[in-house]
Amino acid sequence: MDKNQKVLVIGSVWPEPNSSAAGSRMLQLLQLFLANNWDVAFSSSSLVSDYSFDIESIGISKYSIALNSDSFNVLLKEINPDIVLFDRFMTEEQFGWRVANVCPNSLRILDTEDLHFLRQARHKAFKEKKEFNQTYLFSDTAKREIASILRCDLSLIISEFEMDLLINSFKIDKSLLHYLPILSDKIADYFYDSLSGFNDRNDFIFIGNFWHEPNWNAVQYLKETIWPSLSERLPKAKLLIYGAYPSQKVFQLHNEKERFYVLGRAENAYEVIKKAKVMLAPIRFGAGIKGKLLDAMHCGTPSITTSIGAESMFGELPWNGFITDSIEGFTEKATQLYSDENIWLEAQNNGRNIINQRYDRNLYEENFIQQIVRVQKTLEIQRQQNFIGSILQHNTMNATKYMSKWIQEKNK
Repeated sequence: MDKNQKVLVIGSVWPEPNSSAAGSRMLQLLQLFLANNWDVAFSSSSLVSDYSFDIESIGISKYSIALNSDSFNVLLKEINPDIVLFDRFMTEEQFGWRVANVCPNSLRILDTEDLHFLRQARHKAFKEKKEFNQTYLFSDTAKREIASILRCDLSLIISEFEMDLLINSFKIDKSLLHYLPILSDKIADYFYDSLSGFNDRNDFIFIGNFWHEPNWNAVQYLKETIWPSLSERLPKAKLLIYGAYPSQKVFQLHNEKERFYVLGRAENAYEVIKKAKVMLAPIRFGAGIKGKLLDAMHCGTPSITTSIGAESMFGELPWNGFITDSIEGFTEKATQLYSDENIWLEAQNNGRNIINQRYDRNLYEENFIQQIVRVQKTLEIQRQQNFIGSILQHNTMNATKYMSKWIQEKNK
């Protein structure tokens, strides 16, 4: 396709790359479209925050949109996009029928970020203190999210585990899915030499957006269960907790006598991670790829996490530290990694190998653009073959359309 493509992104929020991995991921997609000289517009019905990225500064048009309003249809006609990207399934539910109605020939892409129904299912099992099994997956959220995947022409999946789950457990056709992890620049051989070494680093670190429940749970777990015994073993070490949007209940965990420091938002995540010796990430439920663990690898900071924390991140390669699901294992391995320079250096090098072999943007970017063009060329045939998706689109368009019209009239 020779012409410049017009892309409209419908965001659930305005991108905040310094607040979350989801914000970084969205900015990566926008920059990738721009790198192909495509015209990119971004729209959202959420409020702009003080931490929202200035997308206009990189040449992206910006539109505030309203829910349940025909004004969005007017915008669609004005932009007439070749591609519409929905940021998470809730956005597709709200605006997808309008896109299908006004711009039926636009390619519809869903960026799942991670599978929400998987994260919720694991959270439910955790709260019920039961071992997670597949029966937890078949929820109303799963029905909504998978219906959204089926209605779209292409869905971006961030983790191989989630690709496998959709294909084998939910029988989603592979042609509707595209594996696209968080993308990274390759780490040069000499890069770690420019960073502080083992003897110049101190303290443990955790970082994560506190709107994200797995992060808040991990911090509670650190405070109540892991840190008391770990701090006894390493009486000079501190644990530094950073994250966007901390509430008062998060700050109440701060205790200098216990060397447990809640420091709130980091202006630059890389800068604080680079100074720390080890990252602790005891994630007990969740989904997708953990941006904090990729950031740690970039900063040459080894990490200790759980099997869910490291899920789908390292393939057959050795981890950037240790993976353990036991309290004793966490304390033991954290002490070992913090104290032994040889183990620490080996873990650091493992992180570089993971980034370079599994997240290097050169492995994915061109392939993704080519996939978009391929699907565009055979869009009519693909939609015919995805007849279940057409049925869902038809029924949803009618149901959501009339509900939205009713809300619109009521709001008048």
